[in-house]
Amino acid sequence: MARRDRDRDRDDRDNEFVDKLVHINRVAKVVKGGKNFGFAALVVVGDQKGRVGFGKGKAREVPEAIRKATEEAKKSMIRVPLREGRTLHHDGRGRHGAGKVLLRAAPPGTGVIAGSSVRAVLETLGVQDVVAKSLGSSNPYNMVRATIDALKNQRNPRHVASKRGLKVGDLVARRSDGASAPDAVESV
Repeated sequence: MARRDRDRDRDDRDNEFVDKLVHINRVAKVVKGGKNFGFAALVVVGDQKGRVGFGKGKAREVPEAIRKATEEAKKSMIRVPLREGRTLHHDGRGRHGAGKVLLRAAPPGTGVIAGSSVRAVLETLGVQDVVAKSLGSSNPYNMVRATIDALKNQRNPRHVASKRGLKVGDLVARRSDGASAPDAVESV
């Protein structure tokens, strides 16, 4: 009875995650009798509520490679603070190897404007409005890692305000008033 409950809890936990296959690479090893084919999969997993992770898996069969990548992605998840649960708090830059990514917060209704690798990360994260630009390499592995790097640098205004000894209102401009950010910081 307890084992069945534990399995049901694991299934519920697995169902809360959304996974996206970003890239599959077929590799061949030339041997005496011909070629041995293998597959490498890159998968992004997220809960669409501010947690995301990526993983890669290699196997002789595609489904096995995807399963391995998904398991690794669930182990490497990070939490990212989102503004209003739909966009980023501030712009961010990420880099991995020759791949560079620029992420910009966007107003409601913009949607996710990004390339396929970056889009997969942002959609599984739960971001609905963001503009992204990839610079440099278009390698999917580097793009995903650069995007994760940019997301790791995201800071919550409440956290920054407490570190600086300020009020959140002093740090963040009132968006409904139409005041710009330099006006809000000018009083400090």
